[in-house]
Amino acid sequence: MKKTKDLDRIITDGAAVEDLLAEFDRESNTRHFTGTMKHVITGLLVSFTLYVFWMTLIATPPEQVRRSSFIGLLIFIGFLIYPIRKDHAKRVNRIPWYDLLFAVMGGGAFFYYVLNFEAIVAKAVNIGPLEITMGIIGTLLLVELCRRVVGLPILVVAAGFVAYAFYSGHSVRRIIHQLFYTTDGIIGTPLGVAATFIVLFIILGSFLEKTGIGTFFIDMANSIAGGASGGPAKVAVISSALEGMYSGSSVANTVGSGSVTIPIMKETGYKSEFAAAVEAAASTGGQIMPPIMGAAAFLMAEMTDTPYATVAMTAILPALLYFSGIFMMIHLEAKKLGLKGLPKESIPNFWKLLFKKGYLFLPIVTLITFMSMGRTPAYSAIYAILTAVIVSMFSKDTRLTPKTFTEALANGAKNTMGVAIACAIAGIIVGIVTLTGLGQDLLNVLMGVAGTSKLLALFLTMISCIILGMGVPTTANYVIMATITAPIVMSMGVPMLAAHMFVFYFGIVADITPPVALAAYAGSAIAKSNPFKTGVQATRLAITAFIVPYIFAFNPAMLLIDTTVPEVVRIVITSLIGIFGVSVAMEGFMLTEMKAWERLIIGGAGLMLIDPNFLTDFTGILVIFTMVYLQWAKSKKLRVSLEQAV
Repeated sequence: MKKTKDLDRIITDGAAVEDLLAEFDRESNTRHFTGTMKHVITGLLVSFTLYVFWMTLIATPPEQVRRSSFIGLLIFIGFLIYPIRKDHAKRVNRIPWYDLLFAVMGGGAFFYYVLNFEAIVAKAVNIGPLEITMGIIGTLLLVELCRRVVGLPILVVAAGFVAYAFYSGHSVRRIIHQLFYTTDGIIGTPLGVAATFIVLFIILGSFLEKTGIGTFFIDMANSIAGGASGGPAKVAVISSALEGMYSGSSVANTVGSGSVTIPIMKETGYKSEFAAAVEAAASTGGQIMPPIMGAAAFLMAEMTDTPYATVAMTAILPALLYFSGIFMMIHLEAKKLGLKGLPKESIPNFWKLLFKKGYLFLPIVTLITFMSMGRTPAYSAIYAILTAVIVSMFSKDTRLTPKTFTEALANGAKNTMGVAIACAIAGIIVGIVTLTGLGQDLLNVLMGVAGTSKLLALFLTMISCIILGMGVPTTANYVIMATITAPIVMSMGVPMLAAHMFVFYFGIVADITPPVALAAYAGSAIAKSNPFKTGVQATRLAITAFIVPYIFAFNPAMLLIDTTVPEVVRIVITSLIGIFGVSVAMEGFMLTEMKAWERLIIGGAGLMLIDPNFLTDFTGILVIFTMVYLQWAKSKKLRVSLEQAV
């Protein structure tokens, strides 16, 4: 795999960070412009962002018109800034004639629908040759832009579904009408949510980035955990969790904070694979971190018909357990290697830092406050953007200038590209499932294999989610899972929200699960480690993500569904004990090195706590506490022997 040169300078070398993003995050692999061309492209991007504000605050068009114009504009801009091949991105100020043609044809196909909306709706399924041609052109060029911006994995899945539609006997006219001219296809719910909510949160993230909140998060994490055993790794976990609140990409999160944290982890004494894996696992976990959850929270609210505040609230405990599991394994690894924290003089004072830069949290506080008051996600995001602009003025270091303000608007539009295009392609999958009834067929096949075993059915669903989620962005990932696999989990008696959260988790961990572990590979490039070994290590560190979904599938009380406070407390305590047991088994160390049979026993005891049954809970806890006592006795004996030897 091609590596970026001289990555030791990556902390101060912004170009190296850009190279890494271009290598592992297709959405960052854009053409380079200077002079007049740069101003033209920036103007187009800023105009798109202003169009989004106008559509949200002022205009009230039919939903089909809003969505078609939204994706039409993105396709037009997309072909101007994304090259046909990666190596073409380095060519400055060059847009080939065919991309200009694709931009006009792709955008024009969707705007044909916008301009002829009422006439096309009146025709219903009986669309004519011109409508069919426009639908084919628009769909094919959307697919080509998706290949450039997002990658092939999601297209392979979508192509399989379209092939199934033809196999089922549906005509070209029927398929094109379903996919291009109805809200059950490309301009369906996923794109609608992207055009209404997600784009505004991406713009908010762009403004937060310009205020320097990412650096502030790393400094905050340093002040909290920098001095602890293995401090730099714990800093990486905290900062990535905080950055994940507004970042919609595991890869971008890994490169953004990993360019700082990974070199420091290596200097502290962590192996390269472990350092890269910590950042990848933590950054991937950022996608399940409330309140934004990589923008999937808004899709989940829409697709489950659940208030957004409820979705964000239910995600809190699983997310905390996920990061607790990573923390435990980092701590055990540090103790096993005898690693110390950072020097005291290099750690910022928490209270001084909070007093000096705590105002940078205000946009997020504003967002949560307005959402809690019942305001729509769109308006809450706009208020948060305004707050970000205002708080940036508090300090010279964070103040937005006309240039940085324009860059924030332009970056917001550019960062929307991948999410919106992926959501549009995910709409194809949703449309085919609706047209053919394929979801029910898949359900019948899986349940036929699993029989009456709920655990086996959940396991098979997990494998399906990991495979379908490989190389697919967070939001589109969730749409695919919600459409194909969530109904399977619900058929087992799991509540809707718990089922959707179950499949969402396993779709997300595909980013660190080999062979297509993009976040892990991005981290390995920074750490100069073996990519595959890094992916395996990241999967091991994120073992909690493979356990927690089973816990709330068997007992939705963890998601605060139909429960009481004592029940939630019990589940959290037993879950933490179970995660501790599994973490110890994975690390092979507690207070001293553990033998294989000891690891097997304590790991099995930890897994017993998945099932919310008194007998399994009692047995698992008893075994784990027994192993803790044996470890304590063994460490005491070793310490006494060492003292006597001295």
